[in-house]
Amino acid sequence: MSLFGVRPTPGRGSRTSRHRPVARAVLALACCAILSPAAFAGRGHVVVGMSVEPQGLDPTAAAPVAIGQVTWQNIYQGLVRIDRDGKVQPQLAEGWTVSPDGLTYTFSLRKGVKFHNGEAFDAATAKFALDRARGAASTNPQKQFFSVIDTVTAQDPATLVVTLKEPAGNLLYWLGWPASVMVEPKSAQSNRTEPVGTGPFKFVRWAKGDRVVLERDANYWNTAKPVQLQRATFRFIGDPQAQAAALRAGDVDAFPEFAAPELYGTFQKDSRFAAVVGNTELKVVAGMNNRIKPFDDKRVRQALMLAVDRPLLIEGAWSGLGQAIGSHYTPNDPGFIDLTGVYPADKARARALLSEAGYPNGFTFTIKVPQMSYARRSAEVLQAMLAEIGVTMTIVPTEFPAKWVSEVMTGHDFDMTIVAHAEPMDIGIYARPDYYFGYRNAAFDATIRRAEQTTDEEARLKLYGEAQTMLAEDVPALYLFVMPKLGIWDKKLKGLWANEPIPSNDLTEVFWED
Repeated sequence: MSLFGVRPTPGRGSRTSRHRPVARAVLALACCAILSPAAFAGRGHVVVGMSVEPQGLDPTAAAPVAIGQVTWQNIYQGLVRIDRDGKVQPQLAEGWTVSPDGLTYTFSLRKGVKFHNGEAFDAATAKFALDRARGAASTNPQKQFFSVIDTVTAQDPATLVVTLKEPAGNLLYWLGWPASVMVEPKSAQSNRTEPVGTGPFKFVRWAKGDRVVLERDANYWNTAKPVQLQRATFRFIGDPQAQAAALRAGDVDAFPEFAAPELYGTFQKDSRFAAVVGNTELKVVAGMNNRIKPFDDKRVRQALMLAVDRPLLIEGAWSGLGQAIGSHYTPNDPGFIDLTGVYPADKARARALLSEAGYPNGFTFTIKVPQMSYARRSAEVLQAMLAEIGVTMTIVPTEFPAKWVSEVMTGHDFDMTIVAHAEPMDIGIYARPDYYFGYRNAAFDATIRRAEQTTDEEARLKLYGEAQTMLAEDVPALYLFVMPKLGIWDKKLKGLWANEPIPSNDLTEVFWED
């Protein structure tokens, strides 16, 4: 039995039941100490389960969202933050002003803030963090956000001035993302394995393959709003059945994103748990490599989209829990347009388009599928649907994130893949010249550029609507559904986010109810 596995329950005839009372008590205490950290840690500790383990702990250096789900707001903080309603709020910047031309942002920084290593946070540190994110050697996953910055100036220790090359209507929103958190110069190189931030929790240890442990920072700057938890542990359990078993055994207090939708109903009926369905930005799409045949032909991509019965796929892949989409945008986001009717399920029309494109007998290709349950299940349903129009899709399981990132994201060595894009309002990824889709459309690129430069919200959202429509017509990816946030946690645990406007497990307001 694994040291951190699910607790066994002794039977009536076990040796434990025949020992003297004192011996039984000693044995029980020993079991408590090693078997169930969630059940016996006390009300100052929470154990949070996650399906995917991050490959590093610095969200400013790598893309996988699991990094931010452990560290954002818990260890690291930004000049601003995104709250549970998706709104921008002050954080390490108390406030800011914007010049009339929209090119100069002046941030007033909080005083007395220190990093976990004792170093002070000030304008010079903030300048370092932003310059590092936008520098030539930057590996920041959202580096393009910072390309709009012309200069960063530490006017004085409490005043940071950011001057832009052109107006950027989304700048403050971008600065609230995990990729934009403040890092301290002396610890920047080691943050991947030993993260140092200004947040309410300090890093304790990372037992790779199992857990990350954090503890409350006694010197946390925000004395007006101290956290109530003393300790937090993130457990990594990929198997959905094991997730359910860990919850029921009390080895894990919460799974904010439960990966077994077919079991979700049983937890809704269990009085020990709160089962909360929330919104996410998790757009499940089957991205095609638009650089290669046959996916460089728009008619082929459109035919594959016509083969997909979205409601049936959602039922088969995620027990009907999800909302169909027709473009790379969620119903939660401002400016959403329902475009599922552009290419609804129509197998006859799909076959006709394939014939027109030169594939009357279909074709064969592979899909690289990350080892997450939603991806595997969606691919299996998609495989059956494409077979009905004569297209053979071979599923290739692919380790995520390491192998998927190297082969698909950076290597572009794939035909099709399937993944849930978690970042909010990220439709602009299709305008990136080296992004894995390989989609090139000058009109789309120009529309996204105008949207990002537009400070008037109504005009900006209109442009995003035009961009959504272009993607729905061109189909660089098969747009499938938005996954809901299937949260399950101990009913006495309060303060977790019901919705997920940005990928996170923010524990700053979490507490145990007596």
